[in-house]
Amino acid sequence: MKCRVCGEKAFIKLHYPKMYLCADHFVEYFERKVKRTIERYKLLKPNEKVLVVVSGGKDSAVTAYVLKKLGYNVECLHINLGIGEYSEKSESYAKKQCELIGAPLHIVRVKELLGWGIGEVKTRRPTCSYCGLTKRYIFNKFAHDNGFDVIATGHNLDDEASFIFSNLMNWNTEYLAKQGPLLPGEGKFVRKVKPLYELTEREVVAYALAVGIEYIIDECPHARGATTIEYKQVLNELEEKRPGTKINFVKGYLRKRHLFEVELKKVELKECKVCGMPAQGEKCSFCRFWRLEKPIDLKI
Repeated sequence: MKCRVCGEKAFIKLHYPKMYLCADHFVEYFERKVKRTIERYKLLKPNEKVLVVVSGGKDSAVTAYVLKKLGYNVECLHINLGIGEYSEKSESYAKKQCELIGAPLHIVRVKELLGWGIGEVKTRRPTCSYCGLTKRYIFNKFAHDNGFDVIATGHNLDDEASFIFSNLMNWNTEYLAKQGPLLPGEGKFVRKVKPLYELTEREVVAYALAVGIEYIIDECPHARGATTIEYKQVLNELEEKRPGTKINFVKGYLRKRHLFEVELKKVELKECKVCGMPAQGEKCSFCRFWRLEKPIDLKI
C-alpha cells in the first residue's frame, strides 16, 4: 500500500482515521496530534519547566522526545523501583533514551532511599497499590522541591480507556470524577498532564520505531494478572470490530464527567507532620506506609 500524502511505500495503516502513511508523514501526523492535544486541553505553556517521568518504556520516552522536539523545556526523572534485574534494565533504557532526546536525567532509587525495593516489603497491601503510591509521591515531591511547573506522564489512549472502563465496571465514582488529560495543581500538588491522551498504544509503538527510540519490552513481574490488562484486551477486540471505539468512549466520558463530580467530596487536607506534604491525617499515606520519622531529601 502507498502513503496517502506522498505515494511512497506505506509504513503504517491507521484504522481510525482509516489511511496509510509513510514513516515521515506518520511522524508528522503523530506530532501534530500531540500538539493539538496540548492546545485543546491547555496542558502546557511556553517556557514552563516540564518534568517527564521516564520508566524506560515506550510511552514516557515518546512523551519526552515529542515535547523536546516541540520546543518545551524538558527534564526527566527515572524512579528505580528496586525490582532486581527488571529495574536495572529499565534504568539502562531510561539513560539511553535521555541521551537520544538530549534531556537531563535525574534518578531516584527506591531501595537506596527507603531501604526496601518494591515487592520486598512485608505487607498485606497489594504490591501494585503501594508501588503506585510510592511513585506518585516521589515524582510529585521531586517536582515540587525542584521548582518544576508541570509533570508530564506517558499515559496513552489505551491506558485511559481501560482505566475508565475498569472504574465504570466497579462504579468507582470518586476516581471517575478526577480523570482526564489534565489534573490541575493545588498547593504542593504539581499540575499533571498527559500529552499522549488521544494516541493509541499501537501508534506510540510505531512512532518509537520510526524515530529510533529503544525501550524495555519486559513487563513488570508484579503486573502479571492485573485486571487492567484484561480490560485492554476487551477494548482491543471492540476496536478491531469498530475502529474509533476507544477515542469515542474516552471523549464521551469527558463530556459526561461532570455527572460523577457531584459525588466528589472535598477533603480538607492538612500538612504531614513528617514531610510537610498534603495529608488527610497527621501523616500522609506515603510516610505512614514507609513508617518514616523524617522527610526524604529529593532536592537536586
